[in-house]
Amino acid sequence: MRQIRTDWTPAEADEWTKEDTITVIISPLIYVLILIGGALSALLIPEGFVALSAGIALMVLMIKIINPKLSAISRGYEEKQKHYLEELEKKMKWED
Repeated sequence: MRQIRTDWTPAEADEWTKEDTITVIISPLIYVLILIGGALSALLIPEGFVALSAGIALMVLMIKIINPKLSAISRGYEEKQKHYLEELEKKMKWED
């Protein structure tokens, strides 16, 4: 997990990186594993439970990889929104 970066600034997180590529690659795999695993598990076929477990494990891994970037981007937008609301408040008071 050390090869995966977890400390981001909003500007850095907005760029396409290897973490995004990894997420794009494993997300369809997660979808397929959970879909097939769920169907086979409903039929009580043991391979379905294995596929479902693998899909859930990959989903947890994907969240750990991409969540720090998404949090940094979210912080950046919150700061922009706060600045915008402060500017708007200043303009509104000026008109009165």
